[in-house]
Amino acid sequence: MVGSGNSPKNITNGRGATVMLAALSMLTAIRGAPALADETNAIPNLVGTWIGENRTVSDKKGYRVWGQKTIEITEQQDRRFRGHFSYPEGTKHFFGVIYPDNSTFTWVASDSKGYNHGRILDADRIGACYVESGEEATAGCAELVRRK
Repeated sequence: MVGSGNSPKNITNGRGATVMLAALSMLTAIRGAPALADETNAIPNLVGTWIGENRTVSDKKGYRVWGQKTIEITEQQDRRFRGHFSYPEGTKHFFGVIYPDNSTFTWVASDSKGYNHGRILDADRIGACYVESGEEATAGCAELVRRK
């Protein structure tokens, strides 16, 4: 069957019903199924200095490009991490988690109203997007590269 160039054969179950070979169905399902991440997969290491340009939009400030943004992720234990970044008003400390898919993460700060959602794009490149609702509503993203 497989690799023979012949089309799949039908099997009759004795009552007139035709059933495709179960193995062919299972093979098709397995080939089409996405690989699922689990806890045994290597957890990405985010520790380091990440640099990129931050672009935001809000009602109060409109469309803005904030120039270079530097984020320091200073420690990580399994999927949990901590870090900080500086901005004109001071330094913001944050903590976050990497999701079990090993590609998405979220971080928050005790003194912030919003959330930063991100995706690991490759070993030394991440995308991080901040969203905040309410009176100071804003949304923005930065693509960040790890400094070597």
